[in-house]
Amino acid sequence: MFQKVLDFLTTKEVYSEVETYYYPTLAGNIVLFLLIAALFVALAAFAGSKKKMRVKQLAFSAMAVTLAVVTSFIKFADLPYGGSITLFSMFFICLIGYLYGPRAGIMTGIAYGFLELILDPTIMHPIQMLLDYPIAFGFLGLAGVFSKSKYGIMKGYVLGVFGRYVCHVITGYLFFYMYAPAGTNPMVYSLGYNATYIVPEAIATIALLFIPVVHAAFLEVKKMAIEN
Repeated sequence: MFQKVLDFLTTKEVYSEVETYYYPTLAGNIVLFLLIAALFVALAAFAGSKKKMRVKQLAFSAMAVTLAVVTSFIKFADLPYGGSITLFSMFFICLIGYLYGPRAGIMTGIAYGFLELILDPTIMHPIQMLLDYPIAFGFLGLAGVFSKSKYGIMKGYVLGVFGRYVCHVITGYLFFYMYAPAGTNPMVYSLGYNATYIVPEAIATIALLFIPVVHAAFLEVKKMAIEN
């Protein structure tokens, strides 16, 4: 039954004995769009009790996803087996967690992960797909853990990015091990490969947030986002 569903939602291309990639079919993309819509509906339902607050939170979340998508196409480096250094795309998902807490951040991150799955998929296995897309980007929403903390936007960003990094390291070790150079431990390879694109973007983002005027600007954004 599971295989029939998988065949309906994806098309399989076999390149070698160890390389099998899946790509969403039209039906798969429709299902992904429906999942994204459902997540935003749920986000609105679980938002603040006042209607004005629900609308504002949904608008900020939609704007963050849009900015994350746009900046994800501005790539300074694009690695061959997935992953790229982008123009602060991870930050916009972390920002929703900082503004509205981890629940809103995680749901926004999951929605963005499904959108990335439509726009730029690299799928070798259903479990890898879940870990590399909705779960990995959902972890960015953990930035909301520090939403009420001093310098919470920075601490939350580090936590969220680390969560995403761990997901990619796991899939790299389990599903992309064949790309490790001869004699290199697959875990060491996965740790290094994923750090290659996540760490530079993280360092650049944190450096930007340490600029006083930038940090102050996001504090004002938070006041604007949460006021009724």
